[in-house]
Amino acid sequence: MKRQTHSYLPSGLIAAVFLLAIAPLHAATLPSGFVEIQHGQNVGNGPTAMEFAPDGRLFVCLQGGALRVISGGNLLPDPFVTVPTVADGERGLLGITFDPNFATNQFVYVYYTVTTNPIHNRVSRFTADGDVAVPGSEVIILELDNLSSATNHNGGAIHFGADGKLYVAVGENADPNHSQTLDTRLGKMLRVNSDGTIPPDNPTSFSGIVGSPTGLNRAIWAVGLRNPFTFGIQPGSGRILINDVGQSTWEEINDGIAGSNYGWDICEGFCSPPNSNYRDPLVQYGHGPGNTTGCAIVGGAFYNPTTHQFPPFYTGKYFYGDLCNGWIRVFDPSTNTTTAFATGISALVDVKVGQEGSLYYLAQGNGGQVWKVSSIATPTPSPTPSPFIISGTVSYCSNPFPGPVPDVTLTLSGSATASTMTDGSGNYFFSSLASGGTYTVAPSKPNRLPASGGITTVDVIAVQRHFLNLTLIPVGCRRTAADVNTDTLINTIDAVAIQRFFLGLSTGIANVGKYLFNPINRTYTNLVSNQSSQNYDSLILGDVASPFAE
Repeated sequence: MKRQTHSYLPSGLIAAVFLLAIAPLHAATLPSGFVEIQHGQNVGNGPTAMEFAPDGRLFVCLQGGALRVISGGNLLPDPFVTVPTVADGERGLLGITFDPNFATNQFVYVYYTVTTNPIHNRVSRFTADGDVAVPGSEVIILELDNLSSATNHNGGAIHFGADGKLYVAVGENADPNHSQTLDTRLGKMLRVNSDGTIPPDNPTSFSGIVGSPTGLNRAIWAVGLRNPFTFGIQPGSGRILINDVGQSTWEEINDGIAGSNYGWDICEGFCSPPNSNYRDPLVQYGHGPGNTTGCAIVGGAFYNPTTHQFPPFYTGKYFYGDLCNGWIRVFDPSTNTTTAFATGISALVDVKVGQEGSLYYLAQGNGGQVWKVSSIATPTPSPTPSPFIISGTVSYCSNPFPGPVPDVTLTLSGSATASTMTDGSGNYFFSSLASGGTYTVAPSKPNRLPASGGITTVDVIAVQRHFLNLTLIPVGCRRTAADVNTDTLINTIDAVAIQRFFLGLSTGIANVGKYLFNPINRTYTNLVSNQSSQNYDSLILGDVASPFAE
């Protein structure tokens, strides 16, 4: 991108990150299955950043210098500490983090703008005594470069990495030239030891820039940044994602890698044309209204808590947001894609994940508020029954006009609902039938006498069994064998005997009792009697060659 010299956000957007937004109290719009509640009372005007202590207390920076504490869901009356600071423009108390050994040393680190000339930003360490700092315990870790009269682009985020080093994000103080030189720490990501000394393994060269940093500038870890107001470090992996606030075109999420040059102000967003000297962002979004554009990227937290309270989809994802348009989105580092999460937030400035698995966001609107977003257990919805449809024509051999049977209602017991053949074409509609279940079926008409013309149990059972492949037991019947005459064959005489039994007729065959439709691969070749009488109706299925399948 062509170099541009102006340093403020476009007209009509919020020019300073810490401009207080006054808006009516309202909840954010969240995805289905999530709820939010305010965490503690209003923290005060101009909140800028927040961080969880290892013991679960939430510390909130106010631009004016007070470091407030929320413990047990309540805002404590006294600040942990109040640092003297210059709260002009984007200056003030801007960052907070805790020593990796906080449980034993009680060290708390802050980033703030000093009041004495020359004006500059400072990283200091305080020692905690419960919920307040030990008086006089401030130890200066870093005195950063002197600032110009421009009060914006201070950066301010500080976090300890997985390597135990302190990472410090520093803005370019509204001078793009600072980002592409090793003569200043402005416009850089710094890496120092917890006492402010410089690790010997910091990078010594940066693509696109001639030379190596010397002296205090050896703290430089990455270059080419504009205003890295927030960044996040993934628990476990230690991966760093750097949010860089853009000028007039693009907001960026950058992959934090030692020795990288992120291109400002040669490039804003993806370099066009591509330039191998500069590391392009993983994702960018443009300026404007709406829930996918904005003016200033904020927040930055990986969802890798000790307890996973959110659905599995969110594990390993990165939450970030926009100050001006008040939304939170989810970035998937495995695919470099984003999805929506929350909208309607008044002047969002920070996002964090609690170890219990909730998401917390800090908003400047309505007097400064922290909101806690939790996933709620979503009851498993009862599935909408998918009706079983039995298709087939039931007709009677003795009927001179074979065709569909009339409408009939069946009553089913067990875990099934009533079924109705509604279309007069032999189609039975069932709901809530489990495949392979056992049901008792009673037809709406009693077993008929020979040639009475009514539908019977045998019709109902045969059709259901043939098309649904269910085990269905007619009322008053139990099953023992399909080979009625025990000749080891299932043939016409067995079929006739079974039909006559269900029709309430005498079979005239010895050893007739109750019958089992056995899932044997046999064919019922002829369902009409080959004996002395044609005075009962035989059953014809859609496929008369198919057995009555179990």
